[in-house]
Amino acid sequence: MTIRSLSSTLFWIVLVLFVAWDWSQSPPIDVRQEPPLAAAGSGQAASGGHCSLAR
Repeated sequence: MTIRSLSSTLFWIVLVLFVAWDWSQSPPIDVRQEPPLAAAGSGQAASGGHCSLAR
């Protein structure tokens, strides 16, 4: 096994382990409480990032 294939395999193993750990530690997503993807023209106020905060 070459160094490149070993490092590539190690990368994918670490990535899969991280995703599995994150999935198991994250709270379940409540789709009813998620904001809409695009609220343009829907009458709902935009919310989210720092650019949409009132100053």
